[in-house]
Amino acid sequence: MTKKLVKKIFFFALSIFLLLIVVLAIHIYIVTKPKAPDASTIAMARIDIKQSINAADSNKIGAWLYQQKGIDHVLVNAQTDIVVFTFYPVKTTADKIVHDFKAALPYKAERFVPSAEALQNGCPVASTSISYKVYSFFNHLF
Repeated sequence: MTKKLVKKIFFFALSIFLLLIVVLAIHIYIVTKPKAPDASTIAMARIDIKQSINAADSNKIGAWLYQQKGIDHVLVNAQTDIVVFTFYPVKTTADKIVHDFKAALPYKAERFVPSAEALQNGCPVASTSISYKVYSFFNHLF
């Protein structure tokens, strides 16, 4: 092969590689860009109950939560006194559900909201992964 042909192949391959990187960067930016919730968006929240509950209490709590507007799924753990539920943010809010929960049921409860530091340290793999580094690089650019 001649030197000229090798150079052409190299520059063609390099051009394709750079084009694919640009396409990947644009894809990552579009996918990770925050967007307003729509009818199919589901969010998750947690209620910490500040007293011991038993299986009957957990059934009562689950039944009450399932009757609320916008609730998708409920998990009540009687051993840890924690309630986790998913809901549609366009129909209700977690704060409203917790407020109504405290007003309707005789349990001492509060919504668990992680601190900013806890959110930052939420997934130890994410901060060291290559995809997270690419995401943060492009996030700082825009």
